[in-house]
Amino acid sequence: MSEQPAKRRGRPRAYDPQVALAKATETFWAQGYAGASLDDLSAATGMNRPSLYGAFGDKQALFSAAIDAYMDASRAAMVRAFTAGGTLRLALERVYRAALDLYLSGEDGGRGCFMVSAGLGQAVVDPVVRDKVAAGLHELDRGFERLVARAEAAGELPPGADPAVLARVAGGMLNALSVRARAGETREQLEATIQATVDLVCGAARDPAL
Repeated sequence: MSEQPAKRRGRPRAYDPQVALAKATETFWAQGYAGASLDDLSAATGMNRPSLYGAFGDKQALFSAAIDAYMDASRAAMVRAFTAGGTLRLALERVYRAALDLYLSGEDGGRGCFMVSAGLGQAVVDPVVRDKVAAGLHELDRGFERLVARAEAAGELPPGADPAVLARVAGGMLNALSVRARAGETREQLEATIQATVDLVCGAARDPAL
């Protein structure tokens, strides 16, 4: 009785999905959705097109997964910055500097926020991306609103200050920092912008301990 040839084992995956997604995110971050071709994404991830499709779906689905991965990573850093306590001035400085560390983390220079640099262009034509970008912005709004409300309750804000307006000004500066970082401003220039914004938001805020 002749021996049957041994069954071949399935070929193991030659890639790590998380690593591949991180590489794809870097490519989208640098080139935007429209600028990142499938050839670019294949080269960055080391996966051919059929493997990319099999792992992530089409380009649109891959970009959506990149947004989700970015949101998860940035949320962890920002939650720590928002919840570490201290006066409004200290909290704002901490939040802005945590964002700045992310916005200046590119190997080729400042790249800003992924949602602003890569997400906004696609949000115009893709309602799924638009909803994700809006959700991220609103989540940050709520974080700033909590900071300002806490400062008001602690007696840090001057009489007549409008907490809702101050929160929107504080949140809008994150977007400005992203754009300026992407445009090539140095950390020193961005730090100066942070200081001016903190002074503006806090105004004549007083330290209740004094």
